Amino acid sequence: MEELRLSDFPILYTTQAVNEDDIEGHAYIPNGLEVAVSSPLKAVPGSNPEQLIGLALSTCLNATLEAIEKEHGQTHQSKVVTTVKMSRDRFGYQFFLDARVTIPEVDAETAARWLAIAETRCPVAKLVGPSANVTIQLA
Repeated sequence: MEELRLSDFPILYTTQAVNEDDIEGHAYIPNGLEVAVSSPLKAVPGSNPEQLIGLALSTCLNATLEAIEKEHGQTHQSKVVTTVKMSRDRFGYQFFLDARVTIPEVDAETAARWLAIAETRCPVAKLVGPSANVTIQLA
């Protein structure tokens, strides 16, 4: 895979995500979203990293699919459901992501082609997709 450098492309958007409280407390975007965070292994209200990475992949991939649908004159009907599992490993924990995609308005061959395109365009899919712990497929 071709290595890209940050200096090769202009920056279009910058944000920060801040956590000062560890796994139980709050995480936030300065002047924006604030979420309560908690461990998925405790009965404490709040979101956890597993949920947030699942939302990131589902949202980014589905937004990319929406753009592809529009390019082909289709109304937006795709849906992405990402299941995130956490397990122990020798050094702590790891996540397994399984994104299941449905694009009901087109045949299976077209859906597979659009999903392949979306995986090359979606920034989150490009970030996590090369991991052996991530599966992205048609449902």
